[in-house]
Amino acid sequence: MFINITIESGEHSRDIRIDSEQKIKEAISILRRSGKLPMGSTPDYLGSMINQKLVSAHKTFVEEGVYDGDKLSIV
Repeated sequence: MFINITIESGEHSRDIRIDSEQKIKEAISILRRSGKLPMGSTPDYLGSMINQKLVSAHKTFVEEGVYDGDKLSIV
């Protein structure tokens, strides 16, 4: 299933549609390689706006309960 989320890194923000079974770190890596997010090391955790908690970049969006409309911030 595909979900629509926003990923923020500093002043940069991207709305994306992505497979919910994909690992979060892979999604960030793809966005960085394509120039849509600034380069840098992939964080271990991101902040979820809807869930108000940190989510692991090493798990899938589904495993971390990230669904449509969520906003993840690189911490």
